[in-house]
Order: sequence, then C-alpha cells, then structure tokens
Amino acid sequence: MSALKIRLKKIFDNANFDVLFIMNSSRRDSNFTYLTDFTSGVFEQSILIAKRDGAVLLTSELEYETAMLQRQDGLRIMAVHSAREIEKVIKDMIQGKIVGIDYGFLSYRAYRIVKKYGKPKKIVDASDALRLAREVKDKAELVKMKKAAQIVKLAFKNIQRHFRVGITEKKIAALFDSIMMENGADGTSFATIVCFGNNAAEPHHSPDNTRLRKNNFILIDAGALYKNYCSDMTRTFIFMPDKRSAKYKKMLDMYNTVKEAQERAFAVAEAGAEGSEVDAAARSYIDSASGGIYKGKFITALGHSIGIDVHDTGPVLAGRKYILKENMVVSNEPGIYIPGFGGVRIEDDMLIMKKKAKFL
Repeated sequence: MSALKIRLKKIFDNANFDVLFIMNSSRRDSNFTYLTDFTSGVFEQSILIAKRDGAVLLTSELEYETAMLQRQDGLRIMAVHSAREIEKVIKDMIQGKIVGIDYGFLSYRAYRIVKKYGKPKKIVDASDALRLAREVKDKAELVKMKKAAQIVKLAFKNIQRHFRVGITEKKIAALFDSIMMENGADGTSFATIVCFGNNAAEPHHSPDNTRLRKNNFILIDAGALYKNYCSDMTRTFIFMPDKRSAKYKKMLDMYNTVKEAQERAFAVAEAGAEGSEVDAAARSYIDSASGGIYKGKFITALGHSIGIDVHDTGPVLAGRKYILKENMVVSNEPGIYIPGFGGVRIEDDMLIMKKKAKFL
C-alpha cells in the first residue's frame, strides 16, 4: 500500500467529513506535502482533493511533469488550463458532500472558492483529523527524521574546528548551514541560531556581528531538512574556558544542571505518559538545583512535536496534559537563561516508544 493510501486511512479514520480539500498559497500547505510526499516542485495554488481511497491533484502545465515523476499509487494528476475547468472539477467532486479544510492554513479567498463553486453540504475544520494522523510517524517518516538528526549531529562535531577568537555569530551560522548541506541536507528546518556570550540568554536570538571571546558560551540551535522532514537540535559549548574563574564555574554548573534535567525528562518519556509529567521532571530539577538559584530561569516549554514542520502538529511538552503516543517525535530541550550572563540549552529529538524513549 502506498504512503498516500496509508496516510489517507489515518486521516479518514478520525474524520467528520467526506472529502478533504487542500489548496496551496504562495507556499505549500504541509498537509499537501504529507499526502503527496513530493520533494520537488513548487505547486503554488495547486489543489488536492482527497477521499478515503485516493486523491486528485489539480495543477498547472508548469508542474504537471514534476508531479507525474513523483506520483504514487492512489494519486490522479490533472493539468488544468482555466479557472472554469478548476471550478467544474471542484463541483463534481465535492457538491453535496461534507468538506474538510484546514482552518489554520486555507485562505478566505480559497474558502470562498470551495463554497461558491463546490456547493458542499457543509464545510468543517479538518485540523484535528490531520493532527491525529500526523502526530504519530510511520516507518518511512522516521527513517527520514533519523537522517535529518544525523546530519545535524555531524555538523555539531565539525563546526568546532571553526571556533576562534573574533569570528562572528553570522559566520558560524553560515558555516554550520554549509556543513549540513555538504552532508546531505536539502535545506535548513529554520534559520540557524548562533549565540555567543550574553546573547545565549535569548532563546530565539538572531545571529549578528557579535564576535567570539574566550571563556564564553557558544549556543547553536539548528535543524536539517531531509526529504521534507525536519530535525531540531541544540548544543552549548564553553569556548576556551578559564577554569580558575568564577564565571567558568557558573557556566559549567549551568551546563551540568541542564544536562541532568534533560536526562530526567528522557527517563520518564514513554507512550502513555503525560507531556506535563515529562516537562515537570526537567523543570522541577532545574528549579531546585544549586540551592534554587535557577528557579524560574527555564522560560520555555520542554519540547514540541517535530515532523514536516519543525513545530509540527502534535504535542507541546509543557504544563498541560497531553498523552504521549508510540512513534511521536518530540524535542527534549531544557534550558537556563540568565539575562546579562548567558544561557544553556541542550536539545535532542526524542522518539517516544512503548516502554521508553530514544534519541534519533
């Protein structure tokens, strides 16, 4: 059975609609990518209309051949030449039916097209059905995600030879991206974050012309894109440490605290656990470590779902109830952030398994 048919079954097993309507804008809807598994082509404004047993792709002549080369069983591809032709196909496929759309992506203009030309019985939000399908990864997805993680791990190893006094955050970010591409990445999951020194206290700092100095933090948060799937990992280094200094001792204590917090979260992550419990395992340790000096300094959630999107549909590991399921992939990224001093984050992509978890 093709990946498309497997994924359609997952969606429609939880659906309250007869037909799923997906329309790209100037960028692809990630649900379009999930179903087609296309790794090339733009498919701007292309339409995918799916039922339980298959799907139809309406696209332009420009994209038709690209689509045909990637077509899998269950997908019919039509090159359409006019708005009138598109309207006819939409009407034929969805008239009188309950149509599911992703309220979080589909534009109001596209919604009006569905309503006016499709004449559906009802339009409903398909977001929950799509989320439930995508949050649990299949074997093909996990193979790609493991490769994406391996690419970043290799880049973390190789980037260290470029660390030197005076180099800028922007330069390290560019070198890191280049290393990932040289080792098989199709792109980056997101703009690579590089922070030196005090900048590491900002979880989402954008690399700038800050120059590297001795006895400073280097925090790198990066992800590789591999065949549509993302990784998201962070490492923190202490550059040319002055091991006699009070600053180094504090940096090392922060690092060791975060490392232990990540391991404690990892130890309780398994299918059936609540996301809030996993978050609490890390957060409570950080809040109590070293006499409580880091209490309140872990200012982000512990993690989030990863997949086609780097913040994918699925759980956020935070102070909320969310039951983890086997074959979910979530980040495990505790941190300590101290404005004016710096920060430590250690992040790995974690596969939830029946009785334990493992890092990709």
